[in-house]
Formats: sequence, C-alpha cells, structure tokens
Amino acid sequence: MNTTFKKTRIEDIRRSELISAAHRVFMMHGLGGMTTARICREAGMTPGILGYYFKGKEDVLFAMVRLNNRIMMEDVLVRLRRARTRWDRLLAIIEGNFPASVYEVNVASSWLSFVSASVSNPRFARLQRLFYRRLRSNLASVFAGHVPEGRLDHIAHVISAMIDGIWLQKATDEAPDRDRAVEIILTTVKALLTEDERLRLQTN
Repeated sequence: MNTTFKKTRIEDIRRSELISAAHRVFMMHGLGGMTTARICREAGMTPGILGYYFKGKEDVLFAMVRLNNRIMMEDVLVRLRRARTRWDRLLAIIEGNFPASVYEVNVASSWLSFVSASVSNPRFARLQRLFYRRLRSNLASVFAGHVPEGRLDHIAHVISAMIDGIWLQKATDEAPDRDRAVEIILTTVKALLTEDERLRLQTN
C-alpha cells in the first residue's frame, strides 16, 4: 500500500473524529467551554494533538459549521428524492433546514458565532454564500416555470430570511419547535402565492 495515501487516510479519519468530538463538546459546554483539552479527551486522543490538525478554535468552528451544513444538505437531498410534486419538494427543503438531530440551542449558537465572524473572515463568508446559493438553487427547482423570475427571487429571499430568523431565535432558545417553524414558513409562502400557483405546485 502507498504509505503516503495510508498516512493521509489516517489523518482524514483523525480530523473527522476531532470535528465530531468538538461538536459533542460544543453541545455540552458551548463555545466558551470548547477547550483543546476537552476536545482531545472526548476524542480519546493525546492532549495537544488538536493543534496538529487545526490552527485554532476558529478553524474548529469552521469545520463544525461545515459539518452541520452537510448534515442539512444531506437531509434535504434524502427528502427531495421522496418528493412527488413541487410542493413536496418545497416541504423537503424547508424541513431539511431544521433537522431534528441538529435543531439545538448550541448548534444555533455556533452558527451565530460563525455568521458574526463572516463579516471579517472571507473563508467563513464564502461558506455562508455557498449555503445560500444552494438554498436558492433548490428553491428554483420548486418555483421555476410556475412563478415569474422576479417573484421567485422575492419568495426565495423571504424563505431564506425566515430560516435564518428562526435559527437566530433558536440561539436564545426563543424559537418555535421544529414542526411549528416549518408550519410558519409554509403559511407565509402560501400567502405569497396565488391560488392557481399553489394548485399547480401541488399537482406537478
């Protein structure tokens, strides 16, 4: 076996294990309690090894947010595969942005910290833009051809703002529960559509 490949593979596994451990520590202790010692202990690794894989807490935060974004993306994709109508696709996208496994106060807090850091961190800002582009693309697959382009953009921005707003509320533990969050967004979208548009989305 190629020793370089083997070493890279082991490093990838350890990095993944450290990210998962950091996520668990964050869920238990929050950002302030996410110390190097706790992360290494949670991962069952030698104290200080975190510095070999990450430049600092900011780097760990980036990896955690990317992990949670991937969880949401995968949740959306699984739901989209089961969708039969465009309305089903819309429901899949909205529900997928609130996976039960990560709809938690500490996850919302990590995202809020990430967004705040994005103002001055181009790397963070790029990841956030990628998330919004993916959301916009998924929503276009629902409304394109059934809603005029200008209104499609308007509806997409409303949905995006509501998703962000509910996650922001979640960071302070003031958000509605997951089912209620989905219901609020769907009710708003229905109000933005004509009766004919809603019917076409539900039957195509």
